[in-house]
Amino acid sequence: MSDDPRELAQRMFGRVLRHLRGTVSLREFSQVVHYDYTRLSRAENGAYLPPPQTVEQIDTALGVGRLLCDLRELVEDIGSAGTRTAAAPAVLSSGGEDDGAVMLVLPTPDGGSVRVRISRRDFSKLIAGGALSSVFPGVTPVDADRIPYALTHPTKIDTSTLAYFRRVLAEHYSADKSLGPRRLLGPVLAQINVLDDLRRQTTTDHVDGLLGVLAQYAEMAGWLHQDLGLLDEALAWSRRAADWALVGGDQQMVAYMLVRKANIACLTGDHHAVVLRAAAARKTRDIDPKLTALAAQQEARGHSLLGDHDTAAGLLAEARALLDRHTEVSHPGAPVYLEHYDTATLEEQSAVCLRLAGDIDGSAAILQAQIASLGPEVVRDRGHLTAKLAVTLTHGRSPDPAHAAELGLEAIQAVRQTGSARILRELGDLDQRLQARWADLPAARDIHAALVA
Repeated sequence: MSDDPRELAQRMFGRVLRHLRGTVSLREFSQVVHYDYTRLSRAENGAYLPPPQTVEQIDTALGVGRLLCDLRELVEDIGSAGTRTAAAPAVLSSGGEDDGAVMLVLPTPDGGSVRVRISRRDFSKLIAGGALSSVFPGVTPVDADRIPYALTHPTKIDTSTLAYFRRVLAEHYSADKSLGPRRLLGPVLAQINVLDDLRRQTTTDHVDGLLGVLAQYAEMAGWLHQDLGLLDEALAWSRRAADWALVGGDQQMVAYMLVRKANIACLTGDHHAVVLRAAAARKTRDIDPKLTALAAQQEARGHSLLGDHDTAAGLLAEARALLDRHTEVSHPGAPVYLEHYDTATLEEQSAVCLRLAGDIDGSAAILQAQIASLGPEVVRDRGHLTAKLAVTLTHGRSPDPAHAAELGLEAIQAVRQTGSARILRELGDLDQRLQARWADLPAARDIHAALVA
């Protein structure tokens, strides 16, 4: 199979066409678009590219705007400056199976999407060859020319190339809230492969910056493994991220990885390690104030788990004061997550501390407000908060197990869509509490049956 970027992109065009045709037979479809079915078959197999007028007819017949026209132009534009802009950027996800595949999710005008499955190896080559220049998230017309060149000439890596990869990572952070870990892990690992190849060959003054970007991608790989419930792999990637940050002299990421390791320690039950690691990050000098606030929040969580609720409350107040004074990230190259970290996120995390301290009403009110602020498309985050609220409603002097069970059933759907072990962990706690006191509730039985299955 050829590794030529143009041929790879042409195969991608064919896969989208085949997906859109659905259950209509090829002969029937050829009659609808008035085009020879043998050529349509070759196009779906990636061996032929129909002429522009025919592709326009196909787009019209399928009702997908200019989706296939854009993809056809993408094939033709490989190697050019890429002056046009696609109708909408793609989202990247994993293939949904443990085979290293990457899926390109292409939005359609009706709010739906088309998923194109390619191997991780082909994905890396498509990046390097510029074949994804007009649909890949974060690409500008200038990037479409510069980035492929830099990827094939490692000595030409510059600040613009590094900024491009940071923008792509920011897109992944945004997508993570909806897609969850199962779909994003493949592309993130593929991009780490590309960046690591560059690291092995780059000898320019930008090697420290490249290590910093690598550290941020490795951190996200650790986070996605954590969200999948693979804590050993999460810790391994976190250590790798910390190592790249340390070698690259990125003190922001070194401190941030202490916070991330503290977060993993919460899940392994080492609550003293949570406090020690988060406190070390909080005391690190010359880091972004939002990072100091995040470390204080994580340290508060550790103290709450240890039963020291007064200390936890003081640390949360410190974090809130910092975020009130510093609403924007002030350090260039700071961890991407900090762009998303604000008082609303702090409130969400505070809800767990309040529950542990016995303030059930306060905890539930925060979670309800957070859920209400999220759109239905934010599947993973909405599911996680819903599961946390369900657990919270089983606590206190006036528990509401029926409502908790109904919320639990909603959260199960989010697990099925995203593969998030964080949601599943909350649902496990919910199931234990329901089975202990309210096992006869129909919804409680449904939750238990679903989790057992």
